[in-house]
Amino acid sequence: MAEKVIIKAEKRDTRGKNENRRLRVAGKIPVVVYGGGSESLAATATLADLARILRTETGVNTVFGLDIEGEGINDVIFQDRQIHAVHGRMIHADLRRFAKGEKIEMTVPIHLTGHAVGLQDEGAVMTQVMREIKVLCEPANTPDSIDVDVTDLEAGQTIHVSDLKVAAGVEIHDAPETVVATIVTVSESVLEAQTEEGAAPEVVGEAPAEPEGE
Repeated sequence: MAEKVIIKAEKRDTRGKNENRRLRVAGKIPVVVYGGGSESLAATATLADLARILRTETGVNTVFGLDIEGEGINDVIFQDRQIHAVHGRMIHADLRRFAKGEKIEMTVPIHLTGHAVGLQDEGAVMTQVMREIKVLCEPANTPDSIDVDVTDLEAGQTIHVSDLKVAAGVEIHDAPETVVATIVTVSESVLEAQTEEGAAPEVVGEAPAEPEGE
């Protein structure tokens, strides 16, 4: 797991359009923190810090630390955002705070690693059916991704959800029999037809073509 991002925030005592305008000029936006067994809390945070979190691979599903002056660091996640209709900038955010030991359902990406031995067979192609999966865990234990080594996968074999390995304290919430990835052998005529139709199957691990020289 990557190191958790922590951003600083300050309590907000004043409200209104003029105050919000002043915050935007200063590069900040108002946020409201809910949940965690405590009363809601109004604060301000730097827009650039929040936007940086949204640009990560996990985006709005990112659990991060909010260090509020006088309140300490709380694990939070985006619950809602308000975007300016013209400028496309975030102008307000609602954040959900987690109580200690509380588990949440998160969606994390599935990454296939290695080059499957079965792809050496003529006409063999691999299809990744699932690219993300739902897990239940404490925010601090949320995996960045679930990596699956397909090196030993042979033609005709399939990886199911039940084959995925996760750390202790992480529960998978998708059905065990769901297909994650599979290798099938396709005849040359079928490959040609699919290529002509622009629907050639994805070959995971296939080396990209070398760009032509100028």
